[in-house]
Amino acid sequence: MAASSSSSIRVGVVGAGDNTRRHHIPGLRAVPGVSVAGVVNRTPESTARAATELGIPKQFATWQALVTDPGIDAVVIGTWPNMHCAITCAALEAGKHVLCEARMARNVAEARQMQAVADAHPDRIAMVVPSPFGLPCDAEMLQLMRDRFIGELRELVVIGADDQFHDYSRFLHWRQDAEISGFNVLSLGIMHETLLRWVPAPIRVFAQTQTFEPVRPNPNGPGNRQVTVPDSVQVLTQLPGGARGVYHFSGIDLHGPGKQIHLYGSSGTVKVLFGAQERILIGRVGDAQLRELVAPANKIGGWRVEAEFIGAIRGEEPVTRTTFPSGVQYMEFTEAVARSAASGLPVDLPLL
Repeated sequence: MAASSSSSIRVGVVGAGDNTRRHHIPGLRAVPGVSVAGVVNRTPESTARAATELGIPKQFATWQALVTDPGIDAVVIGTWPNMHCAITCAALEAGKHVLCEARMARNVAEARQMQAVADAHPDRIAMVVPSPFGLPCDAEMLQLMRDRFIGELRELVVIGADDQFHDYSRFLHWRQDAEISGFNVLSLGIMHETLLRWVPAPIRVFAQTQTFEPVRPNPNGPGNRQVTVPDSVQVLTQLPGGARGVYHFSGIDLHGPGKQIHLYGSSGTVKVLFGAQERILIGRVGDAQLRELVAPANKIGGWRVEAEFIGAIRGEEPVTRTTFPSGVQYMEFTEAVARSAASGLPVDLPLL
């Protein structure tokens, strides 16, 4: 049953990492009637530190204690992906609403398990933190697609190439450890999630990957650790109706192009460039070059994840992005990419 708009909602935080500190906690506290009531981190020391620094009144010894506490109404999961499935399922079964940090899980099996538990408890809100890319320009992009600005979609290009992992002397990052991060490579999943707001999901993928430096310094002790997530991936996709897609993702491209999405159609082109400010470039048949589409202020979107989560709990609005089914959809894509790269064969979607 949804909470009333006047009811107080007490939120517990499992994993007070950077995104939780910068976005979730301030965003929750900005909603009237919402309090951040408890926190637990990986160690008692980091839990105490987070409680003191963030002004959270109650500390928990374990995440299990937090999600079962009757003084907690909703749980924000800010841990690494390897913990998302277990905490989400336990919290939902304990009667809590859940906002789970992206990536949804490590693999499709975990994501489907999360969705199954959420489906068994339809009175509880289950939401994944959405991709922030495209939020400012989403309304304009949806309008362009409704107006058929590009005509029939023929090709798309998705790029996420930079040098975040170019320095091989740096410690192994959790995103390079498949035991923690799962099948998702670099920003592949989050950019694909953004794309799915504007175009249909692919029905086939064919991928290759490469790891150019197989070991990195161990962040937890001496010596090196094996890199188990590729730092370069290329994907070909097929969409319903025959359109084709090309994805290029890399963490080792010096002066790489960053993050972009291109849509090429029978009568026009749209390019979205992601950076400090999102830019939409458009052009149609007869135009000498692309021009920038400047959205009016009232159509520029933004981050309101926490407000949407609380609004959904109170029955004031639905979860628009990202629901658990849409999370499973992008998890299927990232796992299909991994399967194709491992086998050297195309993989059909949705996964059976």
